[in-house]
Amino acid sequence: MSPQRILVVGAGHVGLYAALRLSRKLRARQAEVTVVDPQPHMTYQPFLPEAAAGNISPRHSVVPLRRELKRCKIVSGAVTRIEHSRKTATVQPIIGPPLEIEYDQIIVAPGSVSRTLPIPGLRENGIGFKTIGEAIYLRNHVLDRLDVAAATTDPETRRRALTFAFVGGGYAGIEALAEMEDMARDALKYYPELSVGDMRWVLVEATQRVLPEVDRDMGAYTVQQLLNRGLDIRLDTRLESCVDGVVKLSDGDSFASDTIVWTAGVKPSPMLDDTDLPRDDKRRISCLPTLQVVDGDKVVEGAWSAGDCAAVPDLTGPPGTFCSPSAQHAVRQAARMADNIRAVIRGKEPVPYKHKHAGSVASLGLHKGVAQVYGIKLKGPIAWFMHRTYHVSRIPSFNRKVRVVIDWTLAFFLKREVVALGQLHDPREEFTEVTPRVG
Repeated sequence: MSPQRILVVGAGHVGLYAALRLSRKLRARQAEVTVVDPQPHMTYQPFLPEAAAGNISPRHSVVPLRRELKRCKIVSGAVTRIEHSRKTATVQPIIGPPLEIEYDQIIVAPGSVSRTLPIPGLRENGIGFKTIGEAIYLRNHVLDRLDVAAATTDPETRRRALTFAFVGGGYAGIEALAEMEDMARDALKYYPELSVGDMRWVLVEATQRVLPEVDRDMGAYTVQQLLNRGLDIRLDTRLESCVDGVVKLSDGDSFASDTIVWTAGVKPSPMLDDTDLPRDDKRRISCLPTLQVVDGDKVVEGAWSAGDCAAVPDLTGPPGTFCSPSAQHAVRQAARMADNIRAVIRGKEPVPYKHKHAGSVASLGLHKGVAQVYGIKLKGPIAWFMHRTYHVSRIPSFNRKVRVVIDWTLAFFLKREVVALGQLHDPREEFTEVTPRVG
C-alpha cells in the first residue's frame, strides 16, 4: 500500500502543529507530509508585541520550519489554487514556474489577514500588526519618530511625530499599544529634549468596550490602567479618514500622525477564493466538529481545516456558535485534526473537537497585565507573569522556549535596547546613492 500523501497548506499554528504531530505519529511508509508556506518559519503571533517592544529578540518569536519539521517536505511558495475535485494544488515557488502537487489528504490552514475597510488614506499610511516584519518595522518607526521629534525645531513636526494612533481594541491592538508606549516611555530617558507629556497615544475602538474576550469589568480595568498612563482612549469611535496622515474620527476630532496602526480584526485568507471548497457567509471553510470539511450534510472526503480560516462548531457553547479565531483553539484543533487524519488512514472514525475556552491573558507592558482564566480574574504583575508563563509553554520547540526565557532573564539585569535600525527596511539606499549611473 502506497503511503498517504498529506498536503499542509500554511505553516501557522494549525499547519505547524498538525504537520509535526502527523510526522511523529505516522511512519514514513504510512504517510508523506508536505508543508507549503511562503515563509520559511512559523510566527508565534502572541509574542509580536514583546518582539516589537524589544523584550525578546524578533528571531526568537519565529520557529524555523526546516529545523522543526525534519520529517516533512517543505516547499517555500504560495498555494494559488486548490482543485479538490482533482485532489491537486497549484503552488507558485519563490522563483520558477508553478508546480502541481497531488495529494490524498489536505489540511487547508492559510490563516487570516487583516480585515481592512475602504477608508481614505488607510492603504497609503496605515500598517498592520500580524507579521514579524510589521512588528520590526513598527518598533524602528516609533523609535525613529523620537529622533525626528528631538531633532526638529518645528512644533507641528514634533507634534505629528509624537502622535501614535492605533485602531482596534482587541488583544492585538491593546497589547501593541501598551507595549509600544511602554518602550517609548523607557526610550525617553535618553532624550533630554523630550518629555512623556509630549507623546500622544490614541486608541480608536468602534465598539463601547475593549478586550471583548473577557468580562466587561476586566475591559474597564484595562481602559482605566491605560488612562492612568495618559493614553487617549476613544470608544464608540470610528476612523473615517487618514489621508496624508491626518486622522479624522467619527467624533469630529482630527489630528496629524506619522504612525497609524490597524489592528481592527482579521478575515480568512483571500487564497481561499481560489479553491472549490465550501464556505460559509463569512468566507470561512465549512467544517464539522471533527474538523472535516463539509458541504451541506456531506463530508468532503480528504479535506480538513481549522484555525482562523475555518468555521468549526463550538460544542461547548450554544447551538450555532463557532470556535473563536485564537491561538488557544488553533493549537488544540491541530492536535485533534492530526489524530483524526491518522484514525481515518487506519480505518477508524474521527473524534469531534471539543474544548471550552480557558480564558485570556494580555500584557499591558512590562510588569503590567490582565488575565481571566477559568473564571479567575487577575490583574497587574501576577497577570503579566501568567501571560508570560502561558505563552512560553505554548511556543513550539525547546530551543525557542530557552531563548525566550534567556531574553526575559537578561532584561531583569540589563537596560532595554531602544535603538532604531531603520536601514533594515531599505538597505540598498546608501549603496545606490554612491554608485554612479551608467548610460
